[in-house]
Amino acid sequence: MGLTHENKVAIVTGASRGIGLGIARRLVADGARVVITARKSEALAEAVDALGGPAHALAIAGRADDAAHQDEVVAAAHATFGRLDLLVNNAGINPAYGPMLDTDTETARKVLEVNVLGAFSWIQKAVGSGLGTPEAPGGAIVNVASIAGLRTTGVLGWYAVSKAALIHLTAELGSQLGPDVRVNAVAPGVVKTHFAQALYEGREEQVASRYPLKRLGVPEDIASVVSFLLSSDSSWITGQTLVIDGGVSLGGGL
Repeated sequence: MGLTHENKVAIVTGASRGIGLGIARRLVADGARVVITARKSEALAEAVDALGGPAHALAIAGRADDAAHQDEVVAAAHATFGRLDLLVNNAGINPAYGPMLDTDTETARKVLEVNVLGAFSWIQKAVGSGLGTPEAPGGAIVNVASIAGLRTTGVLGWYAVSKAALIHLTAELGSQLGPDVRVNAVAPGVVKTHFAQALYEGREEQVASRYPLKRLGVPEDIASVVSFLLSSDSSWITGQTLVIDGGVSLGGGL
């Protein structure tokens, strides 16, 4: 039995560490070659080494919402690996924490530009470059949302709004891009990464106690589900958001 993503090429944004690197690592283990992006070239270089070197991974530094960077990455996937089959929109920002009315509109606009419009632009460019065509059939996209996009949080307002928008964007594009390209999303709970530290640092046991599975997530928990949603094993699933949260949303928590 072959590897799930053998001969496939994927772009994973925000992949120098955390969930993004975990996803890239799983896709490489499942046979894919990956183009990873993030803002810092040093961290990306370390990530390429962790992924097995240039035979398996190519890194390009840039801002996730920068159109020229997106063009460069999509072109590099084709130039280096000859095709593009899969896209994971993992890059996201959350510069504000606390009451929504304390957030200025410029900050709110930036969150939406990166987390929603940036993801949309990546999809537009990837599909426009041939993802899901006869040369690269079975195109699949996964957007990394959050359970914050499914309920109120009290402290993550604009981040939550952006993830709610990303979830609906997933449904709209899942409807519009079939049958050639499937679009799904994952909505993680709190995963132990640098990005989410403010939500659990110094009180991990207390936070985890609210989860029926009694632990916080780790990147591998998300990566395995993303790999499934990108694979032919999920070939009759599109436009859906799969919650991966250790059961915490069953009790209405975050």
